[in-house]
Formats: sequence, C-alpha cells, structure tokens
Amino acid sequence: MVDPNATDDTAPIAFPQELGTVVDGLRLARLDWRTAHARNDERGSYFPSRQALKRITRELSTALFPLRLGPSEITAANENAFIAASLESTLSQLAAQIGLELGYREGDISSPEVAARTDGVIGAFAASLPQLRRLLDSDVEAAYAADPAARSVDEVLVAYPSFIAIIYHRVAHRLYRLGAPLVARLIAEIAHADTGIDIHPAAQIGGRFFIDHGTGVVIGETAILGERVRLYQGVTLGGDPDLSEDKTDKPRHPIVEDDVVIYANASIVGRVTIGARSRIGGNVWLRQEVPPDTLVETPTPTFRPLTRREGGA
Repeated sequence: MVDPNATDDTAPIAFPQELGTVVDGLRLARLDWRTAHARNDERGSYFPSRQALKRITRELSTALFPLRLGPSEITAANENAFIAASLESTLSQLAAQIGLELGYREGDISSPEVAARTDGVIGAFAASLPQLRRLLDSDVEAAYAADPAARSVDEVLVAYPSFIAIIYHRVAHRLYRLGAPLVARLIAEIAHADTGIDIHPAAQIGGRFFIDHGTGVVIGETAILGERVRLYQGVTLGGDPDLSEDKTDKPRHPIVEDDVVIYANASIVGRVTIGARSRIGGNVWLRQEVPPDTLVETPTPTFRPLTRREGGA
C-alpha cells in the first residue's frame, strides 16, 4: 500500500484526470503553428527520417571501408559481394529519404518530376563513391602522418571519431551539391551528435584533411579549406556576426589555404583568408587576414592579483 504522505521522489505521480483536454490543447497548438507557418498536415508528412539516415550513413561507411567498419565475417574474398548487396539496399533507402525531401519541397511526393530528380541524385551519388573512397584514403593517411599516437592507418579508421565525422561530411557534402541539402544537413547533425564535431555540409574541404582529437570543432557553411589542413579540438571557423541574420549564401566564413595548422580553441571569424602554410596558435581570436607563412600566437601571459570585484580577497 502506498503511503499518501510519502515525499520520496519515487512516489507515483497522479495521472491527469482530463487527458482529453491536454490532447485537444496540443492539437490547437499544432494548428496555430501550421497556420502561422503556412503548413498543412499532408505536406508535413513528407520529411526525411533522422533515424533512417543514421542507419543509411552507417551502412554507406561500411560499404566504403568493409574490412574495418563492416561486420567481422567480411573477408577480402567476399567483400565485393557484400558491397554489392549493401549498396543495393542502402541506396534504395537513401533514394526514399531524398524523395521525401524533394516531395516536402515540392508538395507532391508522387510527381514524376520528383521521381526523376531522385533517380538523378542517387545515380550521380553512387557514381561518385569510388572517388569519395580515394579522397577519404587521403584523409586517413594525413591522420596517420600527423599524429604520433597513431600506430597504423587501421587504428585511425576504427578508433578516431574525427575520421567518422569526416566520412559523414564527405557523404553529406556530395549530397548537398547534388541537390539534397536537407538530407545532407541531417547527416551532418548525426555526425555532430556522435562525435562533437560540427561541420556544415556546404563547407568545402580539400584532401588530406585531419582533425586531431576534434571535440568542439565548428566549421561553418561557407568555409573553404584547402589541401592538407589540420585542425585541433575546439577550433571554430565561424561566420561574420554582422551577417548573422542574412539568409542568403553570401560568404561569411573563413578561407583556409593549403598546409595551414590551427591549434586548439582558436576562433577565426568572418570572411578572412588564412594564408598557406601559416600556423594559428591556441586560443587565438582572429577577424583579420593572415599572410602566407605566418605564425599567429596569443600574447605572453601576464599575472596580477585579482581585484575584489573579480573575486579576489
């Protein structure tokens, strides 16, 4: 028997007596939202599934790297058969999600135009997978070369969350360029949730890219990174705050040229160019151009007693 005077947090909570009133109130809230934003129930059902895309992107990763990211029963002898079966299923599922995006945009998922455009996107994406694999191979090699803690390229593949984020970005960026920006954005946010690395799918990133550690890295929509760029944890390539309300694709994020290294917690903001081969020190805040072959560091730390207002004695 439950003690009615109990104050324990585990005590049962009384169920609402008027559940119908709650349900009706939620219905009215939804109707108000849809009216305010010109939505309707039918169009709202055309929307890609984040859960489905999480599964699809994981399967695409195993098709790209079957012996390391796939199931243990895959061998060099049967990997082609595995990839063929996996891609047949996975690309079909991806096509369904892209069709939902295009149907949401057009308001009619069953139109022949949506079907034709979906087939075009999937065909071009599938054709690009060998090139995508070679680009990712260059990223693996860059990580192994740059990180003394990496004992093999295989270790990078299976143990580096930053590499998973790069796989997902390469996939998302290709889909973004092919005309599926919503599916691409959802894939980017799946990577963000899983790795703590936030890369907008529109960001352009060259080959041999490496993120060391990675947690907290942010790369904005219009950022452009050249070849052999290396970032450390907490780096932000952020947008110009003066353009924060501009919904156009006006460039507002940095350009990082070839062979640049940006160390931990540095923030580069706005459409500035970091010249080739430069080094940006940790905790630097930049809103200006950096010439090639330049070292940018924070000032030498100074020490002084805290004032009372700052929390001192």
